Amino acid sequence: MPLNAATAAARLSSAPMMDWTDRHCRYLHRLLSRRALLYTEMVTAPALVRGGALHLLDHSPEEHPVALQLGGSDPKELAQAARLGAEAGYDEINLNCGCPSDRVQSGTFGAVLMRAPGLVAECCAAMIDAQPREVTVKCRIGVDDQDPEEVLPDFLSQIRAAGVRRVIIHARKAWLQGLSPKENRDVPPLDHDLVRRMKAHFPDLHISVNGGIASLDEAEAMLASGLDGVMVGRAAYHRPADILCAADRRIFGAPGPDATPEAAVHAMLPYIEAHLSAGGRLISVTRHMLGLFAGRPGARGWRRMLSEGAVRPGAGPALVEAALSQVVRAAA
Repeated sequence: MPLNAATAAARLSSAPMMDWTDRHCRYLHRLLSRRALLYTEMVTAPALVRGGALHLLDHSPEEHPVALQLGGSDPKELAQAARLGAEAGYDEINLNCGCPSDRVQSGTFGAVLMRAPGLVAECCAAMIDAQPREVTVKCRIGVDDQDPEEVLPDFLSQIRAAGVRRVIIHARKAWLQGLSPKENRDVPPLDHDLVRRMKAHFPDLHISVNGGIASLDEAEAMLASGLDGVMVGRAAYHRPADILCAADRRIFGAPGPDATPEAAVHAMLPYIEAHLSAGGRLISVTRHMLGLFAGRPGARGWRRMLSEGAVRPGAGPALVEAALSQVVRAAA
């Protein structure tokens, strides 16, 4: 079976992150890497199907390859939501089985679904039957007092039987009681070796690893160890140039020069102008650009100028250009 666009791009992906990976963030990330797979924030199936919130599917053609992540636990509802996502043009439909927030748990989806692999399999089968895009799953290695060595192979076996061929494994447990969502990203220990063992146990599955990967060097090492893909979360958001600018060359073997954050800023200016003309606010876009020059001379001034200036009435592209000028001066 030939690789589709999303599967080929899944060699390196930027993780779905609530309140972070919105369409403005994804547009910026696409300027830094033409090849990496981008994910939306989680969109709940009830919001689309019952709430009619189809604006949550809005995205730019330039974002492709881009995947829609859905949250839910009702097979029929998820099937309808997946169909809407495919009709909106997304390259992949992903089911969230990893988010540990209280709000997600109360809706009986997210990481709590690690306790119900049969239901997850039923949901995936319904989503696959409803539309033509590939359906993938993002999961944890387990929750609470589950034994990942037992739970994860069973979970993978059941979703594979339902037709899933690609999975992203966050290599940490989620503790549904006692830890906040933020703590669940740091406190439970990482077990990358378990994910590698799952790849050996399920060689026909395309398995990406997520969790604790903070550099392209680490991503390359994960790929060299036999995994099919690497998903990077917070590092790709807070230091996007470090993760994405050289990714096309180093991870995908693409020819040509690496992207630069300076070029990305210039390319964002027409996008910002269009956003403001449509009634948007500058801060909605520039909040995702704060880490572009992380670790470089002028980074602090860049962040300060955008943070303080973008909320002011009338702020526009000129502020971004001025902030870039001071980065250039600092580098000189």
